[in-house]
Amino acid sequence: MKQFLLILSLSILITTPAFAQKTKDVEIQKTDYSPLVASLETTLGTLYLSISGDKNEKRDWDLFTFLFKDDAKLITTGVDYEGKLQAKYMTPAEYTKSSKSWMLKNGFYEKEIHRIVHTYGNITQVFSTFEAYHSEADKEPFTKGINSIQLMYDGTRWYIINLMWTNETKDKPIPAKYLPQDENN
Repeated sequence: MKQFLLILSLSILITTPAFAQKTKDVEIQKTDYSPLVASLETTLGTLYLSISGDKNEKRDWDLFTFLFKDDAKLITTGVDYEGKLQAKYMTPAEYTKSSKSWMLKNGFYEKEIHRIVHTYGNITQVFSTFEAYHSEADKEPFTKGINSIQLMYDGTRWYIINLMWTNETKDKPIPAKYLPQDENN
């Protein structure tokens, strides 16, 4: 019986781009996210949009997770209380668990302001400079930084393999080459 239900579920997933299924009085929405990872541009845009929202605005964490390859890592770097540089490794699920309530409570919009892309074959490295706001209406960011995003294109879609970031500090300002350039330069 379990095999039949598994085969039935898989056939529904394969043949229907979007559907709703009731399980124990809970409705589960399945959506075809594949158009959002068809290009590098849409994948990166979806990354930023999937985590951005005002206070109490729920994020689509299924979409966020869909962006990543199995075993992908999110790595935040920064100085700890003793002044030592640290790296914290998380899976997309661990990132979601650790960030979800903070984002709902405080609001969080991350906006890309500059990008440098290097591609060879089916791999791409992106240095994406960002500004973060608590609300889309905010005029000044509460932090800035750089996302180092490694991606892979499998011939059909883009996957994020790793996403490592660090925030700007007074001692470590973002270099000019990673900031938007004046049109007159």
